Amino acid sequence: MSAATPAARRTVLKGAALAGAAGLGVAACSTESKLGHARTPTPTAPVDLGAADAVPVGGAKLYREQRLVVSCPAKGEYKAFSAQCTHAGCALDKVEGNEGNCPCHGSRFDVTTGEALNGPATVPLPKVPVVVRDGKLIAGPEA
Repeated sequence: MSAATPAARRTVLKGAALAGAAGLGVAACSTESKLGHARTPTPTAPVDLGAADAVPVGGAKLYREQRLVVSCPAKGEYKAFSAQCTHAGCALDKVEGNEGNCPCHGSRFDVTTGEALNGPATVPLPKVPVVVRDGKLIAGPEA
């Protein structure tokens, strides 16, 4: 046995470990993952998001469970977008200022327009209809 054999074995083992880790990354970004992905990025029925005044004027609020982000550019005016990244389908994890962050690959979105600000995402977040009824935000079709 030569001195190169242990090094060669180590290289093969490292490669196998990296391939396994890469496979986990692919699984985390697949649409079958349980990390906040959904087959439909926007609601298929109206969703009650609660009090409209929970969204600050000039700011935005992330409704992570509902996969929505709502901004309020002026008092009584609301805009809603899907909070599911258009790159790999991960749910945005936070809003800082007026930017939504995707934790999977670092994409950032303007939550007042839905536009992609930082890739790898290049497609804007889908718009979602939103209205105020009895002081509550209702998002989704027929909203």
